[in-house]
Amino acid sequence: MTDSKASTTVKVTRGRTGKRERLVTAAVQVFHEQGVEKTTLGDIARAADVPLGNVYYYFKTKDQLVEAAVDAHCAQLHTLTDRLDELPDPATRLKTLVAGWVDQRDVAARFGCPFGTLATELDKRDDGLDRAAAQVMRALIDWAKSQFTQLGRPDAHDLAIELVAAYQGMSVLTNTLRDPDLMATQGRRLQNWIDTLR
Repeated sequence: MTDSKASTTVKVTRGRTGKRERLVTAAVQVFHEQGVEKTTLGDIARAADVPLGNVYYYFKTKDQLVEAAVDAHCAQLHTLTDRLDELPDPATRLKTLVAGWVDQRDVAARFGCPFGTLATELDKRDDGLDRAAAQVMRALIDWAKSQFTQLGRPDAHDLAIELVAAYQGMSVLTNTLRDPDLMATQGRRLQNWIDTLR
C-alpha cells in the first residue's frame, strides 16, 4: 500500500537522516520482510547500521518500534496521496495509485503488501497496535472514497472498499503464488474498472 523498496538485506544509508529515522526506516523494511515476531532489535540495528545499544536510547521495546513503523506507513500514505492529489482528475489519481501498486509487484510476490502484512500480523495481538494499523487502512479508504465522490458516485464508500479489498486480495495471491504477473493483470483490470465508473 505504501512505497517500498525490494531488498532482502536492508542497509539504510547514512547521510542526513538521524539514527532514529534510520531505525524507523529499517524497522518498516525488516518487519515487511521478516514479520514482527521473527524480527529482533538486533536485526533492525544491523539494517539501520546503528549499534544495538543505541536502539534502546530511542526505543525501549520492540513494540515502540512497531508503533513508529505504523506511524511511518501513515506518513508515507499521506505523502503519496498528497502527490496523487496534484493530478488533474480523480480517475487519473485512482489509476495512478493502482499503477504504483503494480510497480511494486516483485516486492509483493516476495513479501506481500508492505502494510497489509503488518496489519494482519498486528491483528493477532491485543495490545492496541491493531487499532493504530486500522487507522492507516481507513485513511486509504477515506482518500479513495473522496476520489469516487468526485467522480459523482453515490456509492463512493462501497467502491473505495472494493478497490482496497481488490488490492489486498491481489497482493495476497501474488505473494502466495509468487507470481508478479498476477498483480500486473489484476492491476489492468482495476484500471479498466475505474474507467467504467466515470
